[in-house]
Amino acid sequence: MTNSNDPLAASAENTSDSEKLLFGGELTYDYGWGAHDGAWLKLGLRTMAASLPRQVAVAVRLAREADPRAFTTIAVSEIARGVTQAVSLIAVNALLVELLAAGDITGRLHAALPSLVLVAALAVLGSACRSASAAATGILEPKAQRVATERYLGLVARVELEAIEDDSFHKLMDSAQWGADSARRMVGYCTAVVASAISLIAAAGVLTVLHPVLLPLLAFMALPSAWGSLTMARHRYISWHRFVQHVRAAKLISQLLVDQQAAAEIRVHDAAPFLLTHFRQMAETSEREQTRLAWTGARTNVLADSVRGIATVVTYGVLGLLLWHGQMGLAVAGTAVLAIRTGAASITDLVLRVTDVQEEALFVADLETLCKEAVRRAIPSGGLDVPEGADVRFEKVTFTYPGADRPSLYEVDLVIPRGRTVALVGRNGSGKSTLVRLLSGARLPDSGRVLWGGVSTAEADRGQIFDRVAMVAQDFFRWPFTARVNIGIGRSSAAMDDATVHAAAAYAGADEFVKGLPRGLDSLLARGYRGGQEISGGQWQKIGLARARHRDGAVLIVDEPTSALDPAAEQRVFDQIHRLAGSGQTTVLITHRLHSVRHADLIYVLDEGRVVEHGTFTALMDPATGVGVFREMYELQARQFLNPPLPTQPAPADTLPAEAADAVGEGQARS
Repeated sequence: MTNSNDPLAASAENTSDSEKLLFGGELTYDYGWGAHDGAWLKLGLRTMAASLPRQVAVAVRLAREADPRAFTTIAVSEIARGVTQAVSLIAVNALLVELLAAGDITGRLHAALPSLVLVAALAVLGSACRSASAAATGILEPKAQRVATERYLGLVARVELEAIEDDSFHKLMDSAQWGADSARRMVGYCTAVVASAISLIAAAGVLTVLHPVLLPLLAFMALPSAWGSLTMARHRYISWHRFVQHVRAAKLISQLLVDQQAAAEIRVHDAAPFLLTHFRQMAETSEREQTRLAWTGARTNVLADSVRGIATVVTYGVLGLLLWHGQMGLAVAGTAVLAIRTGAASITDLVLRVTDVQEEALFVADLETLCKEAVRRAIPSGGLDVPEGADVRFEKVTFTYPGADRPSLYEVDLVIPRGRTVALVGRNGSGKSTLVRLLSGARLPDSGRVLWGGVSTAEADRGQIFDRVAMVAQDFFRWPFTARVNIGIGRSSAAMDDATVHAAAAYAGADEFVKGLPRGLDSLLARGYRGGQEISGGQWQKIGLARARHRDGAVLIVDEPTSALDPAAEQRVFDQIHRLAGSGQTTVLITHRLHSVRHADLIYVLDEGRVVEHGTFTALMDPATGVGVFREMYELQARQFLNPPLPTQPAPADTLPAEAADAVGEGQARS
C-alpha cells in the first residue's frame, strides 16, 4: 500500500504517457536523488549548523584556487562590513541619546552632529564594502565553475574506457555535471552566509549590551522565518529532482525538432505533430509540479508570517513594558528596535543561505565523488617502456564485456608482425573490434596477455602504446570544427600547418574536395554555424584516413575504411594501405570486403571470439590446406557479383516482346 503523503510514490503513480512511451518509464534523477533524498529530509537547524564549516571549506578551497585576489577581497570586504554595522548601531544609539536629551533643539543637534557624521560615513563605507564584495563575487563565481569543470573533465578524460561505458559511472557523471554549477553558486551563497553571520553577531552584541532580555526576543522573532525558509528549501529540493528530468526531456524533444540530422525524416515522416504533442505533455507535467510547489509555498509562508507577526507583537510589547517601568530609556529602545530588525533579518537570511549552501553542497559532493571515482578508475600513469619496432602477440587472451553472457574473445592466440599488413575478418560480433581495442591498450584482457615486444599492456606505460597507434574506427568522430582540425587532431600536439595537413589529406585522397571548399582547410565542417559546410559520408571517410595518416603511428588500425567510398577510391585506399607495410608501418585491417585482403601478409578469421583459421590468402583459398571458413565466405561474396539475382517483378507489358506481353496478359486475365 502506497503512502499518499509520499511524494516519490505519488510521482511514480502519476508517470505520464510520454514518459512511458518515449523514455520507457518514470524519469528520475537516479544517482544524486537516491543518495541524498533521505539525508536532506532529515536536515534541521542543528545539523545544518554542525555541517556548515565543512561545506564552507569546500567553497573556500575552490575560491582560493580560482582567484586568490578576488577571494581575499571578498573576505576583507565582508569582515569590514560586519564591523561597520556593529559600530553603526552604537553610533545610532549615541545619536538618539543626544537627540532625545533635555535642552534646546539647536544644542541637541549640535551635540548629535559628530554621531550623525559617523553614521553617514559608516553607511558610505558599508556600501563600498558591499559593492567591492559583490564585484569580487561576480568575478570569482565563473572562475570557480571553470576550475570545478576543468577538474572533473580532466579526470574523466583519463579514465579507463570501461568506466565511460559503465552505466553507473555515467549516472555519476550526470549528477556531477550539476556540481560545477553548484560550486559557482556556493561562492555567492557562502559570501552571503558570512555577511549574515557577521551582521547577526553585530546586532546580537549590541542587544546584549542594551538589555539581556532582548537577545531571546530576537531569536523568537526570527525562528518562524527560519522555519519557513528551511521548509521551503526542502520542498524546492524535492521538487527540483521531481521535474528536472521532465525539463531536460522537453528540451531534448525541442532540440530534435530543429536538429539538422533529423530534419529530413521529421518532414518526410511528418513527425513534428507527434513530437510537439509529447513536448506539451512533458512540459505540462513540470507545470503541475511547479503549481503544487507554489501552493505549498503559499501555505508555508502564511503560517510562518502569522507566527512571526505574533512574535513581533510580543517583542514590541516587552519593549513597551521595559519603557513603561523605566528599565530602558527612549534612545536605548530606539536603538533596540533597529538592532532587532537588523538581527531578525540577518537570522532569516542566514538560515536561508545556509539552506542554499547545504542544497548546493549535495551536488558538489557528487562532483567530489566523481573526481575520487575517476582517480580510482584512471588509466595508470607510467609503467614499463615499450620496445620500438616490436611485434604484437596475443597469448591465450580472453575478454568479456561487463554484463555480457559470454566472452567476446576466448583464449585467442595470434601474432601481428612488425611492418606487415594483417587482416581480421569474420562475421559481425566475432570479436574483431574487441581485438583491436585490446591491441591498442584501450582495454585490458581479463586473462592472458597482449605483448608489445614482450611487455604486457597491463604492465606497460599505456601512454607509449597510445602514442604508437593510429586508428580509423568505423564510427570515428566527426569533429564540428574545420577540416584542418579534423585532420590535425590525429596528433593534436603536433603543428597543424599547411604542409603536414595537406600531405595527410593527399594520402587519403581528401585533398581534391578540400581544395573545392570555400576556405579550403579552414572551412568549417558543421552546419548550423556561420560558414559551415556539409560533406558526404565518403568525404568524411577520407578525412578519417587523413587523420590517421597525420598521426603517423607505428601501428595503423583501420576498421571498414572504405564502406562509403566509390570503387575507384576504395581501390586507391587499399593500395595505399598495402604500400605502408613496405615503409615499415604495421597495418591491421578489419573489413567485410574480402577481395580487399588478397594482398594482406596474414589473415586471421574469427568466429564467436575464437581464431578459427589463419594464413595467407593463397593458403586459405587452397582446398588442400585451408579449413574452409574463409574460402566459403569469399566464394559467397564472389557469387553475389558473378550471378546477380533476377528481377522479382515482371517488366511492364509495353516493354516486353509481343509474345511475352501476350502471355502476361493472358495470365492476368486468368487470375
